[in-house]
Formats: sequence, structure tokens, C-alpha cells
Amino acid sequence: MKLTRNWWGARPLASQILVWTLCILLLTVALGGFVTSQITGQVLDEEYRQRALGVATTVAQVPEIASALEVGDPTKRIQALAEQVRLQAHTDYVVVTDRDGVRYSHPNPALVGKQLEEPVAALDGATHLGTDHGSLGDSANAKAPIFDAEGNVIGQVSVGILETAVLTQLGQRVWLIVGYSALILLMGSLGSVLLARGIKRATFGLEPAEIGSLLQEREALLHGIKEAMIGLDDDDRVTVINNEARRLLRLEGTALGQRIGELIPAGRLRDILTGKASGADQAVLTDDALLVANRMPVSVGGRSVGAVVTLRDRTEVEALVRDLRSTEGLMEALRAQEHEYANRLHVVSGLLELGDVDQARTFISGVADTSRSLGEGLRARIEPPELAALILAKVTVAAEQDVQLSVTDDSQLRQPFLPSQDLVTIVGNLLDNAVDAVVGQPAPREVRLQLDDSSGIFISVTDNGPGVPAEAVDAVVRDGYTTKPGKAGKPAGMRRGIGLALVARIVHRHGGTMDVFAGPGGRFEVWIPTAGPAAEAEAGEGVAQG
Repeated sequence: MKLTRNWWGARPLASQILVWTLCILLLTVALGGFVTSQITGQVLDEEYRQRALGVATTVAQVPEIASALEVGDPTKRIQALAEQVRLQAHTDYVVVTDRDGVRYSHPNPALVGKQLEEPVAALDGATHLGTDHGSLGDSANAKAPIFDAEGNVIGQVSVGILETAVLTQLGQRVWLIVGYSALILLMGSLGSVLLARGIKRATFGLEPAEIGSLLQEREALLHGIKEAMIGLDDDDRVTVINNEARRLLRLEGTALGQRIGELIPAGRLRDILTGKASGADQAVLTDDALLVANRMPVSVGGRSVGAVVTLRDRTEVEALVRDLRSTEGLMEALRAQEHEYANRLHVVSGLLELGDVDQARTFISGVADTSRSLGEGLRARIEPPELAALILAKVTVAAEQDVQLSVTDDSQLRQPFLPSQDLVTIVGNLLDNAVDAVVGQPAPREVRLQLDDSSGIFISVTDNGPGVPAEAVDAVVRDGYTTKPGKAGKPAGMRRGIGLALVARIVHRHGGTMDVFAGPGGRFEVWIPTAGPAAEAEAGEGVAQG
């Protein structure tokens, strides 16, 4: 028994469904055929009884029958009339008897004049239907009384149709039932085969055990990987999603079965998830993370079944890359200063060799005063030392590219309430964009920085470059938007189109505004209101910026 069960369980699911469906169909058709045959047999019996009743009633009302019966039928007229009716009505017998049960007609002439074995049933003046077990065999029988002129019962007419005739008619109808049943069974079998093939095609030929195993493996893989993963069907409905994706996208509740458009607000992130924005390693900024997204269409057996989207959290990596970029900027500034001071040392050396000591002393004093005044001026007006150092470094690097970067005389930022890292990110990105915009333009190339903390924090960066086109004013702060080609030698993690988006996110997080003005001439203005206690508590949260 165990061997049989294992053998059956090892059969393909499509085969099991086909066998079970055929068994159910066969049982249903057989039971239906049996019930239909029984009902048909009962209907035929009743039909033949009514037919016999009609013949019996008609014969009983024939005047010649009653007249002949009253006088004892000396001429055998009743037998002749009864046989004539029997042949015309296609019955098996028409038997006329008197009140005592003596037969006056019978298909077997030898029984004419003989007594009935059973009592005369029609003496009560009513008709009777039933099955008669007579000398000719079982029959569907009807008995009708014969009345004289005064209305007295003087005999009865018994008409019957043998069960063999009923069975013959039933056999013809049974074959019709069998034919219909066979047709239904054939159609059911064909439907079962198509159903089995459809299930096999829908499950890609996998058996239930394999499907269960794949489901377990999928769940383990889905929630075991660090990357966020979302599975979508062809209608962009979520079919699978892991916990990391819920966390990064801030999805709560049941996301399965919902469209991406119902879960993610309009923007670049939704465009990447739905495939409108194509490309590999697409960088996108959310309110608290920098994500790298990849969308891959999925097809099985040549049929498209949707797409899989993976999201990697690059927040920390991008912060490290930007820290590296800041460090490289400082190194570039030091290198530029080293180069500048080397030239100045050569000048001093030449003056000394020429014996012009006083001129050398004057030159050294002027250089020292200039460097000291720039650094001390920035440090005196700008409280965060990191920001002052950044601006000084940017001034030096810009000068090496023949760009004059200046800080307005009225600029000051003494008591900033923003984290220094956020300030460095805002100012550094705005200055980098401004310098990049004027490099390659005709001289003079100028960039100006203005800082003010009299009412919140106000940062303004202007340049005399081409500026932002009017149609791109709203687009420049979107993540991924850039007009600059990639630079050789930059770290692989650095992506264009993120700097201004990062600035916009920081400003928005602190409740400020960022205005971009159309060219000619670049102009970016940031205003951040004074932070309250709650805002100060949140200042260090969100995306780590570098």
C-alpha cells in the first residue's frame, strides 16, 4: 500500500489531475445514466398504461361489445372485434370478460371461455391501472368496466402491453442516453487534458514539491540578502518585496498587489522603478538615502513576466567618496600653494643673489601680509573653522584655474546652528558648480560668495558664466540632472547630477528654500530659517553628507 501511494505521489501533477477528473466524470456519467434509465423506464411504464387505458376505455364503450356480452356472444363477435382493436392499437392483448371473469376474447383462442385466475377488478365501476402478471407474462395493464343500458357493470375490458415491448423501447432510449453520456465523457476528457496542459504551462512544468521548494528558497533569498529587491509584473504591480526595500522606500502595510504608482510619489524614483528612466546603476536621492537602482526585465519561456528592481543603499559610501573629494580638494589647494610659494622663493632667492636685500625683505613682507590677511579675514568673519578652511582652499584652487573667487566684505557667519558638515556640503557644491561654469569662458572669470546670518542663514553664490537656461531652472536640483561630462580620474563612486540635489535635500530638511535664477550669469541663493529645539535635534539625522 505504501509503495502504491508513493508511486501515485510520484506521478506528475497534470497526470494526477487528468486521472482524478476522468474518474469523477466517469462516475458522474454512469450514475447519471443509471438514474436517467430508471426515470425513463418509469415514464415508459406510465405511458404504456395510459395507452392501454385509452384502448380499454374505447373498447368498453363499443355498443356491439356490450350487446354481445349481454346475450353470451353466441356468434363470437367479441373475439373478432377485440383482435381487430389489438392489431390496430398495437397492444399485446385485449381481453373482454363478464362479471364472473369468463373470457370472451384473448390472443390465445384456447383461453376463450376460460375463467380468469384473479377476480374481476372493474366491478366497482372504476378503471384500474397497474402491472398484470397474466398468462402472457408481465404487462402494463389497464382495466375498464363495461356498462349495460341501465348503467350496471356487466363485465370488463383488460388491455395490456407486455414488459418486453417496454424494455425494447427503453433499450432504444438507453442507447441514446449512452451515446450522450459517451459524448459528455469525451468532452470532459478533452477538457481535462486541456486543463492539465494549462496547469503544466502555468507552472512551467514544475511539480508541487518543486514549487514549494522554490518558494522556500525564494523567501530565504529574498530576506537574506542585504540589497533591497522588488519584483514587478507587466502591469507594474508588486509581486515580491523584501524588508530592506520596505525600509528604504518607507513602505508600510501590504504592498503586494499594488501598483508602483500607488506606493511611490511621482518623481525620478518612480520613473526608475517603472522603467521610464532606463540605464544601469541609476543614482536617486530620497529624503534620507542615496540609492543606486537597477531594473532588469524578466522573461520565462520567452514570455515576459515583469521585472526585478534592486536598490543599494550608497549613503555611507557616497559620504566617504565626498569626504575623499574634499580631502583631494584640500590637497589640490596645498599643491597650488606649494607651487605658488615655490615661485615666490625663487623670486626671493634671485633678489638675494642680486644683493637686493631690502627688495627681498619688502617682497616677503607683502606676501606674508596678503596670505595672513585673507586667512585671518575669513577666520574672523566665519565661525566654523571647517567652512573657513574650505573657502580658503577653494580660493586657491580657483586661482590656479585663473578664476577669481572672492568673498564679499559684508559676509559673516558667526553662530551657525547647522552642522558644519551640512554647511560644507552646501557651500562646497555651490562653489564647485560656479567654478566649473566659468572655466573655459573668456576672462575675466569671477565667482562671488556672500554669507549672512542676520536672519537665519543666507548663502549666495554668483558667477559671470553662461548661467542656467530658463527652461532648466527647476530641473537642475533634481537628482541625476547634469550637463557636465564625466571627468577622468574621478572616483568610481562619484556620479554627476547629485551635488545640487544633495544641497536641495539638506535645505529642504532644515525647512529652508533654494532659489535658482536663470542666466546669463549663474546665481544660486539658499536661505535657512533659525532652527528651533526640534529642528536642532534632527539636524544630525538624515543622509550623511560629505
